[in-house]
Amino acid sequence: MQPPKDTAAVQYSVAIIDDDREMRESLSHLLERAGWVTQSFSKGRDALNLIGRQPPDVILSDVRMPTMSGIEILHEVRQFDGPPVVLISAHGDIPMAVSAMQDGAYTFLEKPFDPRRLLTALTHAAEQNRLAARAARLGERLRNLSGLDRILLGQTPQIQTLREELLDLADIDAPILLQGETGTGKDLVARALHDLSHRADGPFVALSCATLPNDHFEATLFGTSEEPGVLEKTSGGSLFLDEMASCPPEAQAKLLRVLETKEYMRLGSTEVLHADVRLISASNSDLEQAVAEGAFRRDLLYRINTLVVDLPPLRHRKDDLALLFRHFTGECARTYDMQAPDPSQDDLTHLLAHDWPGNVRELRQVAERWVLSSRRGIPSVASALRLDDPDQQTPKSLRAAVAALERQIISQALVAHEGRMDETAEHLGIGRRTLNEKIVKLGLDKDALL
Repeated sequence: MQPPKDTAAVQYSVAIIDDDREMRESLSHLLERAGWVTQSFSKGRDALNLIGRQPPDVILSDVRMPTMSGIEILHEVRQFDGPPVVLISAHGDIPMAVSAMQDGAYTFLEKPFDPRRLLTALTHAAEQNRLAARAARLGERLRNLSGLDRILLGQTPQIQTLREELLDLADIDAPILLQGETGTGKDLVARALHDLSHRADGPFVALSCATLPNDHFEATLFGTSEEPGVLEKTSGGSLFLDEMASCPPEAQAKLLRVLETKEYMRLGSTEVLHADVRLISASNSDLEQAVAEGAFRRDLLYRINTLVVDLPPLRHRKDDLALLFRHFTGECARTYDMQAPDPSQDDLTHLLAHDWPGNVRELRQVAERWVLSSRRGIPSVASALRLDDPDQQTPKSLRAAVAALERQIISQALVAHEGRMDETAEHLGIGRRTLNEKIVKLGLDKDALL
């Protein structure tokens, strides 16, 4: 059977170890036609000397060979945490297969093997190896982060520029306006600006203009004759006013006076107080539009936007997704005292395909659902994302619900048995013909699953 030339969508590398020259050449021909980069060795020691310097994505080794067996190769590879090992043998039996798997082999195939089954096993092993390597690199990067890098995670140009901008602006006492969509981290940026400034030892108070009733807004901000307000409590520090577009018109005039004169009075009092605060404000709506509609004072806008910082949406910095997702899953796992699993290639694909309208806040929630779902089996980013979409979460009819459940169960069985139809049908308790009919009826793409 000749495999299609595009079997490996991503180019992987494999080290082939077999003392049989014809078998080495046959395996090399098969894998190169499938898009793999191959290196062949007749002796295990020669292979290990090169693998230690330039490890491939996966090792494919015969078991019974003179001087050094495949099992011995496996043991040495495991010692230096090398790539996964797939073992093949014409003399294999069940005890040998079980022993090889217990010793850490990725899988065990007995000759003669089905070429597609071999390619599937090698591809899955290579994918997992690259994911593990990527996870290790991300973990190391996270461990090395400190200061602003740890607060504002990311390596894209947008987030690097944002960090540099915050460092430049941190010690300037002029008002700063943070602009960005919901969930982009305006509260984190405001806190970082405070912590990096000379006011870091003073108080930091965050207040959402959208959550305060209009009739309590001024009393909360300026205080009353009986109780000090937020401005007084924040003296010497930083005041973060979020959702500025919701600031009531009456309070806007008084806030403008504070910014112009640094003075204010409590409600019901004639005593003039000095405001020693650095104002950081934020909005996820267009304040210029609010001005045009008469809902926001233009002169106040010109006071609060002396300095403007734009926060990029997550869809514009997707190269940071894997790093952020690993960070949030790690945080969640520690919170619930559990081990966070590594995301699969399919998980990463769904992360990149999603538009993230809720930005980093949404990603954090998806990461938490993903980690918690691992308690019930293998977690899926696709499932965690569907929880945000009521239309996808619940099928419209009983027939659609049954079809969705059948599609999920059959897909999982096909993947678990690497596409072997007889084994899949037996596992599901149905005949092979029935399985074929269901695959067609449900519109399942077997090749895409594998």
